[in-house]
Order: sequence, then structure tokens, then C-alpha cells
Amino acid sequence: MARVRSRAEEVAGTDAGGGVIQRVLVVDDSRLQRRILTASLQRWGFDVQEAESGEDALRLCRDHPPDLVMSDWMMPGLSGLEFCRRFREMPHESYGYFILLTSKSDKDEVALGLDAGADDFLTKPVNAAELRARISAGARILRMQRELTEKNRLIKSTLDELQTLYDSLDSDLIEAKKLQQSLVSERYRDFGAAEVSLILQSAGHVGGDLVGMFPIGATRIGLYGIDVSGHGISSALMTARLAGYLSASVPEQNLALRKTRDGRFVARPPAQAIAMLNRLIMSEMETEHYFTLVLADVDLESGRVILSQAGHPHPALQRADGTVEFIGAGGLPVGLIDGAEFEQFEVRMGPGDRLLIHSDGVIECAGKSGALLQEEGLAAILRELRQTRGMALLESLVWKLSEFAGDAEFNDDISGVLLEFKGSGFPG
Repeated sequence: MARVRSRAEEVAGTDAGGGVIQRVLVVDDSRLQRRILTASLQRWGFDVQEAESGEDALRLCRDHPPDLVMSDWMMPGLSGLEFCRRFREMPHESYGYFILLTSKSDKDEVALGLDAGADDFLTKPVNAAELRARISAGARILRMQRELTEKNRLIKSTLDELQTLYDSLDSDLIEAKKLQQSLVSERYRDFGAAEVSLILQSAGHVGGDLVGMFPIGATRIGLYGIDVSGHGISSALMTARLAGYLSASVPEQNLALRKTRDGRFVARPPAQAIAMLNRLIMSEMETEHYFTLVLADVDLESGRVILSQAGHPHPALQRADGTVEFIGAGGLPVGLIDGAEFEQFEVRMGPGDRLLIHSDGVIECAGKSGALLQEEGLAAILRELRQTRGMALLESLVWKLSEFAGDAEFNDDISGVLLEFKGSGFPG
């Protein structure tokens, strides 16, 4: 007939190890002491290994890492203290709980044991009830440690997955940036009577700014600067859509142009073209985005420029003598109010004059003190760069903005269209 386990044994077997302690290593140069400890541990259901020296114990630990080590302090050869140090230096998949068996109770000796890596102490001769209590305490520590290890493993696994997703998204955004930059396929053109330079620099991978130019006829060109609300992918998708509505390569899709009966394309008044864009955005595009815009019709022979401003910053007109004025009356952004009306105005440019259509990322660039550049700061930069022309001017402008911001990253996209008028008599 099988022996019925006592309540004390059931408690010991269930609670002492808590399931986290299964393999126990007993290390003692005394065979009798090993057998006494092993008998209690096996009775409580533990898988017990024995070693008579620290050297033997290390070999066993390498082959079969224990959950719990109980080692005598005083042993010939490798002492329990040195064995503990060597045990802690070994690589382990999981933490091993270490109890030193000792007759030492001096505080300095206890400190030495803790410094060597021991977790707990038992005074010899070992009391069975105290042994079971110390094993239970060790089981609680191991359980928390293993739960923490598992949570860390899950966190690492999640972070690895997130990193993979981030890398994939980052790669997609890099490609998206290339595609967005390709919307501005031509950054500079010399029309003879005038030169046009474009710059587009996103604050992030992709942005909501767009600049461009398109031909109207043999002696006229269209220019535009757009700034879509918000930042990131949704704004960039909006700019891609708008690029088609002001296409330089497909005039049939360009809302700023209309086709005559004889097949030619002529310009719509800029205010009328913007009103058409507003109706289109309000009626057909389901989006919360709106955008600001300056649309200009440039006559290369006379220097007359007709502009319509829809919430975009006032363009900067720099005369040949270096003076700078900001033109326009503001107006409503596109895509805010159905049926909104837009106005247009005109300026006359002479030889040596230049016009800069810029985004608010320029004048709202924050300096090291937090103050914004504003129109006065932009005018000062243009006066300082009076002798700099074309793309060199736009690149120098970005450099000056970076210097003003203290080399910090820009918080908004930087874009601009630079029209430099030389006059119709200038050889093309």
C-alpha cells in the first residue's frame, strides 16, 4: 500500500519550490551533511545532485545548470565563497538562486558572502523548517525574475517587430521623398528675358510644400507656390494631386490654362484659376486639408506680373536698387469656404528686379531666442545677398535660415520660387 504524504510534505512540495525550482545542487565536502540535505529535498520532490567540492560543482553547473545551489562555505580547495563567485561568472539562461551554508554570523562575513553573489544564508546545522522557508523565499525571487525575463523578452520581441515596421516605413518614406522631389522636375530655367529658380526642402521625409512653373505661350510663363496644411504623408499626397492640376507637361489638366477653338492654350486669370481649384477641392476631394497659394502669370516681354494670393505669405519684390517690398493683400486659403472669391493684382518688373514667392517656413523660421524671422528678417537677408543670383541665392537663403535658427532642424518646410527679370532686350 502506497504511503500517504503528510500535510507538511504536501505543503513543502507544492509551496517550497513553487514550480520554479526543480533542480537543486548540494555542495559539501561532508558526505553525511550532503545526505541529510538531499533526503529532505528529495522528500519534497526536488531533483537533487551532489558535489563534494567546488570544482566538481562547477562541472555539474556547466552540464546541468541548477535552479538552486546550496553550498557549504568552508571546503578544501575551492571554498564556497569562491565557488559562488565562479558560479555567478558563468553564463546562465535563467538566474540560479544561491544559499551559503555556514556557521559564520559576523556581519562582515555576511557582507563578504553577499558581495560574492550569495542570495541567502543558512546556519549549520540546518533546520528543516527553516530550509523549507528559505527555499520558498528563493522560489518567490526566481518567479519574479523569470516573469520579468519573460516580459523583457516580449518587450524585446515587440520592439524588434516595431523596428522592422519602422525600417520598412522609413524606406517607404525615403522613396516617397524622392517621388515628391521629382514633382519639381526642373529647378532652373533661363528664359532669356528672365531666369526662374525653384527650391523645395521638406522639414521631414515628406512635406506639404510645392513649387513649380509652366509655359503659357512663347513669351509668358506661370509660376506657383503652394503650402498644404499639416505635415507628413497626407499633406504630401495632397501636393501630388495639386501638381497634376497645375501640370507643366499636360496642359489639358492644368486649371490655370484653357484651350481655345484653334487648339492653343491661353492663361486663365490667376484669381479665376484659384476659384476653380477651390470649387474642385470643396466638391470632389474629401479631405480636411486646405492650402495656401500664390499663382502668377508673367509676361516676359513687358515685365508685367499678374498675381493672385490665397492665404500665402506676401511675395517679396526686390528692386534693382536693393529695396524690398512685400506685395499682395493676403486672401483666403483654398479649401476652407465654398464659393470663396479671390482677387488679383499686378506689378511691373524692370531689369534687375526679382520676385520671391516663398512659404511661411521662411518668415516663420524660429531663431535661437525663439523670435521669428518675419518679413523684416527676410528683407535684410535679401539685401545682404543682393549680388547673389539664381540657385545660389536660394541655397544661401537656406544657409542664412539655418544660421538664424542656430543650426537646428527646421520645424516647417522651406520652399521658394525666384523670378529674376533681365528685360526683353537681354539676349536669350
